[in-house]
Amino acid sequence: MKNFFSLFLLCIPLLGFTQTEYKITSYLEQGNRAPNTHYIGDAWLNSLLQADASLPYGITKATFKANSTLDWHYHSSVQVLIVVEGEGYYQERGKDPLRIKTGDVIRCEKDTEHWHASSKEKDVTYLALYGGSQPTKWTEVLTQEAYDKVAMKLKID
Repeated sequence: MKNFFSLFLLCIPLLGFTQTEYKITSYLEQGNRAPNTHYIGDAWLNSLLQADASLPYGITKATFKANSTLDWHYHSSVQVLIVVEGEGYYQERGKDPLRIKTGDVIRCEKDTEHWHASSKEKDVTYLALYGGSQPTKWTEVLTQEAYDKVAMKLKID
């Protein structure tokens, strides 16, 4: 009984320590359906990490269903896209579009106008790493017609 009482007294200070001070997010969660403000189709976003004073970048998991487009935009910092599943398209202003696939890593320099989206045939999921506190600057709507032309060109190539 004396040993039990001693152990109990030793454990009392530990009762104040809980895991509530940890912030855990899950890459496996689909996230929230994104509002159709700067794209056509279906997309889900899962904000995994937010940039702040001690962390200079954020990470968002984005999933775009097949045949979904994202408008032209740019960021005030470098953006890195890591394609973790599926296929999609990526294009910077003034350059040819690319087909991107699982395993590809794209570095987009700051203030470089670009767009990225799923392919016509397959969904795409990528991790977007970005810095800074400035919001994305949306510049031009990527029309369904322009997206379809890219899809046709990349299907032939």
